[in-house]
Amino acid sequence: MKKTLQDYKSIIEPVWCPGCGDYGILVSIQRALLNLDIDPENIVSVSGIGCSGRLSHFLNTYSLHGTHGRAVPTALGVKAAHPELTVFAVGGDGDGLGIGGGHIAHASRKNVDMNYLLIDNQIYGLTKGQTSPTSPLGVKTKTSPHGVFEDTLDAIPIFLSYDVSFVARANGVDPKSLTQILMEAISHKGMSIVYILSPCRTFPLLDAKGLKAILQPLPEDHPTDNKMVALERAYSDQPIYTGIFYQVQKPTLEDRLQNVITKVCDNTNGGDKYSLDKVLKSFA
Repeated sequence: MKKTLQDYKSIIEPVWCPGCGDYGILVSIQRALLNLDIDPENIVSVSGIGCSGRLSHFLNTYSLHGTHGRAVPTALGVKAAHPELTVFAVGGDGDGLGIGGGHIAHASRKNVDMNYLLIDNQIYGLTKGQTSPTSPLGVKTKTSPHGVFEDTLDAIPIFLSYDVSFVARANGVDPKSLTQILMEAISHKGMSIVYILSPCRTFPLLDAKGLKAILQPLPEDHPTDNKMVALERAYSDQPIYTGIFYQVQKPTLEDRLQNVITKVCDNTNGGDKYSLDKVLKSFA
């Protein structure tokens, strides 16, 4: 039976504020999955804390709403155990670039075949407006009443320096282009990060009209295999570019683990795979 968008919608209705950019992101994910014809029972979504952390509830997939900053390692474990699944991790700027930021480098080293959607509104929106790692310098927040005094993290150059094998930036209020980028990310073999700018209506450090004024697609001839060009354009703030900055193919965690498994079996078990029963008996 042909799937429809409804097949990817949870029975749980979204509870974000009216006008939140996350609505467009949710629809874009559902459209991307529909266009790629991926069965909902073969999808796992793992989310962290914050407004974006609720997204896993609203997808008709296997899902886990986990602890603060731990979406990436949890999703990595899912993919390592079940490489046949399509696996998402979802988190916000605080979840992914604050407490969870250290996990990205090590997931990238493994090049696990998963998709990380990092949704940035430049504020801790769910917990009532505290400074996040991407809040602009000088902006007044609940935790910085005299203005943010720390430099802002620039996410795309960080991901490029970690050699994440697929790095893109998207506009959460442009579902058409976001859907296309998500399809490319899901189809990519290896770790993909889609960094999504999503306006918060309650604490509007980003606004939809403002985003349209400062964002511009990468040039059509942008070389996605050239990291130095990607870095130069990632640092641009006039304009801020959207699109796929970097994409390369290299062995995934699943490929590397399979090579190790094959080598161990050849050396110690006559080339046969180990059964759970045999492993347990080896400790008897």
